[in-house]
Amino acid sequence: MPPPYLVTPTAANDIDVIWKYIASDNLEAANRVDEAIYAAFVLLGANSMLGSVRKDATSAPVRFWPVTQFPNFIVVYVPEPKPIQVVAVVHGKRDLRSFMRLR
Repeated sequence: MPPPYLVTPTAANDIDVIWKYIASDNLEAANRVDEAIYAAFVLLGANSMLGSVRKDATSAPVRFWPVTQFPNFIVVYVPEPKPIQVVAVVHGKRDLRSFMRLR
């Protein structure tokens, strides 16, 4: 059975950058964050409307969901059609409006 999500190349790059940044200090922590991010994708794939619409950040048809174990990281995804499409993973301290304009 295929996963209930698709990860765009841009989102895959986001995940890689996050992992490398954390791994430069703590490899185990980087792996835990990576696992939590992918667990969030599975959760969202099964419950695509869990995330929030953020009109203050973008008018794009995306939703935002904090990674449960590491809420500083936010998954940005398109909920429809199935499977969901993960378009970004971003640190919550980033300016989401500026970040989304670059996407």
